[in-house]
Amino acid sequence: MTAPPPRTGPLVGLKVLEFGHYIAGPFCTRVLADLGAEVIKVEPPAGDPVRGWGATANGHPVWFSIHGRNKLSVVLDLKRDRDRALALATRADVLVENFRPGQLERLNLGPDVLHAANPRLVIARVSGYGQSGPYRDKPAFGAIGEAMGGIRHLTGHPSGASELPPPRCGISIGDDLAGLYAAIGLLSAVYERDVTGTGRGRIIDVNLVDSVVSLMEGMLPEYALDGRIRQPVGAAIPTAAPTNTYPCADGRWMCVAGNSDLIFARLMTAIGRTELAADPRFASNALRCAAAAELDGAIAAWTRTLPAAEAEEVLEAADVPCSRLFDIA
Repeated sequence: MTAPPPRTGPLVGLKVLEFGHYIAGPFCTRVLADLGAEVIKVEPPAGDPVRGWGATANGHPVWFSIHGRNKLSVVLDLKRDRDRALALATRADVLVENFRPGQLERLNLGPDVLHAANPRLVIARVSGYGQSGPYRDKPAFGAIGEAMGGIRHLTGHPSGASELPPPRCGISIGDDLAGLYAAIGLLSAVYERDVTGTGRGRIIDVNLVDSVVSLMEGMLPEYALDGRIRQPVGAAIPTAAPTNTYPCADGRWMCVAGNSDLIFARLMTAIGRTELAADPRFASNALRCAAAAELDGAIAAWTRTLPAAEAEEVLEAADVPCSRLFDIA
């Protein structure tokens, strides 16, 4: 067996045990492993289900090579190999799990058992709705957290624009967010244990819904203020204009952000509409937001005359924030 290369990074020496599957838990530990931590991923005999997702190369799942990178894997049936799992936990600094709430306890590996064996252990628990509360036993994946957390509503089409369902953003962002918050929480607990000096571990309780809600900007206080419910606006930003995505002559799309007064003036000059830059109707961001449709029409009329790469070149020369929409190629 080939020995792994020496670890580098700020977390070298941190020992992490992963009881994770699918995305959220393994995403958390992947971040830690990328930073140098030693991560031992415990997989059931059938392997992490993600091993069967996506493209393969020579029989190896490509997606799993991302989620599993920099980790060491061990096969353990936690129902039968509990003692071995507990032995691994005694040498770990951190344990990350994303089973449904109560599963660790049913395996007789709950926090009380783990802390009895290793009081310094930081336990990060990632679930759909948290370890307590009326929804704790409901099943959930990242898509469900995105639906309940509000982001799926906002990624929809503007009212009346389409009968298609609101699309996902293209990645498992609910899982990824929960994994990031778990990493932040457990590193904070490690700091408290080792630097503040408590010497004891903590339980970090992270869930998919809260992780998505945390991104919802002012939606909650806006609703509390006057019952306002933020609605989907497509590619635009309702609080900054002109900012949108515009069609180009070659069928590609161009994202343009003319948010400030100075950038707006440069943008209008670049597209040959200097009279709009001087128009008092567009003298401030608030005024431009109220007239966004007119400005978007003027910009789109210009972008439609050029291939996306050429439009981007013109706008970059004018120091206007912009980018073609890139696919992976």
